Parts: sequence; structure tokens; C-alpha cells
Amino acid sequence: MKLTAEISMYPFNENYLEPIKWFIGRVDSYPHIERVTNAMATQVCGDYLDVMTMLATEMQAAHEKWGKAVFVCKFIGGELNLAHSE
Repeated sequence: MKLTAEISMYPFNENYLEPIKWFIGRVDSYPHIERVTNAMATQVCGDYLDVMTMLATEMQAAHEKWGKAVFVCKFIGGELNLAHSE
């Protein structure tokens, strides 16, 4: 089963762009997960277990490296076309 998720990271850090860019770079290291980022959020799509495992691993790594951060996630079962726009 495929999973599409939207993630927004809100670091408790004055230099908030650095942790966000770091997190997105880490997401890119997963070859079987598709990623699209815009000004508001990052969308990912892949096999359900791959996406959930990546999120658990990378959110923990972000908290360990950067300290407090809020992650807001939305999930939809299935594969969405991340390139779609209207």
C-alpha cells in the first residue's frame, strides 16, 4: 500500500531555516520516497512502511540534533501525484 504525507517542521530555533533544510536533505537520502517541497510544507509519497519508518527515524534525528521542534503531518492512504497543480 502507498502512503502520501505532508510534513511541516517548526523548529524552536532563531535560525529556523537551517534545521528545515537539514531535514529535507535527510528525506532526500531515501531513494524509494518521492519528495516535493513548497514554501509551506514538504510532501512525500512511497510505500506505507517506508514513509512511516523514514518519518520516525528523521523526526527523532531532528529532535536529537536541533532540540525542540513541532512536526505537523497529514496522511492520506494511497499515492497522489505530487506534481499536480491547478
